[in-house]
Amino acid sequence: MHVEPTALEGVLIFTPKRFGDDRGFFMESFNQRVFDEAVGQPTAFVQDNHSRSAKGVLRGLHFQNAPHAQGKLVRVAAGAVFDVAVDIRPGSTTFGRWVGLELSADNQRQLWIPPGLAHGFLVLSDSADFLYKTTDYYAPQAEGAIRWDDPDLAIAWPDVGMAPLLSPKDAAAPRLNPT
Repeated sequence: MHVEPTALEGVLIFTPKRFGDDRGFFMESFNQRVFDEAVGQPTAFVQDNHSRSAKGVLRGLHFQNAPHAQGKLVRVAAGAVFDVAVDIRPGSTTFGRWVGLELSADNQRQLWIPPGLAHGFLVLSDSADFLYKTTDYYAPQAEGAIRWDDPDLAIAWPDVGMAPLLSPKDAAAPRLNPT
């Protein structure tokens, strides 16, 4: 497993080793020891989630507030997405900054998003199966969202040839720093 840091402290890209031939492929998609060593502490995952979305669907930017803040290890099993993490940790030197990268079934990359960051993705392919492990259970009373197109964040979402398809909740999300 190759581990690469990003411009946001604690946000890591994991790329599994893939072994393939004309029959198909094999890869170890998760190893607890490798993961804990990379993030520098023991991490317990309590929930696995799977979503399928059509091209142009934009989900996010979502987070959960303490004491239910979630760390997420995300990946794509089919298709491709542009995945984004936004630092919303109070006092962080990178508060309000974001990182984004393509996650796909082809590149097999995974993104670790520690608790305290917001997360979202845009589907680039005809559809995408998005998988993620979380460090806390979903708690509706702790959920929050930030506008996907917040001008202060200026996220460079790729052009997929159509307006993003949003849930009503995401379309009504507030800016990170409302004016």
